[in-house]
Amino acid sequence: MFTPQGPSLRELAVQALSSVEHGYDLLAPKFDHTPFRTPDSILDAVERALTAMGPFDHGLDLCCGTGAGMEVLRELCRESATGVDISAGMLAVGRDRLTAGSGDRDRDRDRRDGDRDGDCDRDRDGAAAGAPRLSWVRGDALALPFGPVFDLAVSFGAFGHFLPEQLPGLFAQVHSVLRPGGRFAFPLPAPAPPRSPWYWAALGFDAAMRVRNTVWRPPFVMYYRPFRLGLVRHELERAGFDVELFALPEFGPRPDGSPRCRMVVATRPHTPGHRAAR
Repeated sequence: MFTPQGPSLRELAVQALSSVEHGYDLLAPKFDHTPFRTPDSILDAVERALTAMGPFDHGLDLCCGTGAGMEVLRELCRESATGVDISAGMLAVGRDRLTAGSGDRDRDRDRRDGDRDGDCDRDRDGAAAGAPRLSWVRGDALALPFGPVFDLAVSFGAFGHFLPEQLPGLFAQVHSVLRPGGRFAFPLPAPAPPRSPWYWAALGFDAAMRVRNTVWRPPFVMYYRPFRLGLVRHELERAGFDVELFALPEFGPRPDGSPRCRMVVATRPHTPGHRAAR
């Protein structure tokens, strides 16, 4: 469909008629050759913005998929980076890709920089010497198997798999695994205006998925439009977070002057019930 290495139309159809877990198990070997992977431009922008807020010791990539966010955490965290996902297939691809050597973004950087780090020492897991320990955990984001041990949690491109009524439980879970002062960060592009073809593409996709989930079981939850800033901010604050918004300048402003893409940063306060001034 998308590239010679990507999934065929038949493979995508089989995935779409599966559950979320099994569908991603099927898609995993070819996922990185689809447009569904978070673009490097967004990953790089978030990494740059979070670098100024660090350092961080222990990071969590929520719904990590094949590990695009793990590459970000590997640059930001000093001690460990943990990816959690419900799909064993996606975890296996991510683990193999990152422990075999550099990830896709690292290879691009090596090419730009003349592979100046190409000869650095690597440990038995394929990580560069001094890099954080990488862990991959199969688990449900609505029932995270961790205590409050993380300084930073990130997520990229996964929120469409959660219905609006699931957001309170999701954000409560993230809150529970962050240390006091820990941050939950993710990019949130502005919605496309009605004159944009992306607006109609998202509207059509969501409508098709609602029909599919009405007539076919098991459901495949994936909707682009419901995850909006107003709702997200409200539910994060209800879960006990202090919420800040940061424009990602790499993507410029919209015609009305608002950012094309923001980074949402939700902080677990040191004192329960505290609200930071904004």
